[in-house]
Amino acid sequence: MLTSPIALNTIRFVLLVLAQVLIFNRLNFLGSINPMVYVLFFYWYPIRINRPLFLFLGFLLGFSIDIFLDTMALHAMAALTVAFSRPVLMRFCFGANFEFQGFTFKSTTKVQRVTFLALLILVQHIVFFTFEMLSFSHILLILKKIVFTGILTLVLCVLLSSLFATETD
Repeated sequence: MLTSPIALNTIRFVLLVLAQVLIFNRLNFLGSINPMVYVLFFYWYPIRINRPLFLFLGFLLGFSIDIFLDTMALHAMAALTVAFSRPVLMRFCFGANFEFQGFTFKSTTKVQRVTFLALLILVQHIVFFTFEMLSFSHILLILKKIVFTGILTLVLCVLLSSLFATETD
């Protein structure tokens, strides 16, 4: 088993980029819905972290996907926004408890974890699809993409999260 958090997170990083680029971006449910499961990196990343390193890794994750998909830094911008807003979302979902040394995801309820994951996905999708369209005249299309892609992403992320859960989560 992988005991080093650095090795585990490096493998997660690489596998999520490859899965997003090679598998999930080619699915095209109903013609235009592509789940963005790389958001799981922000869900799985350890709580007590070096914040500048985490922000850099968030940018690098999005930028890596942008390089493969030629999406003009949309993923990098969305991933960096998610990385930046993660502590606020954790405080909202878990209260001030997450700042204490003894806090783990295992000590939270399933509803709290799914809510946290859903908020990460919502922030990522709002930023991504708003800047992809960059027009308020297409607000209904933006909302449709946020809702449908968000639901599919949440379902797949919950399934993947339960499938690949580890002792360190």
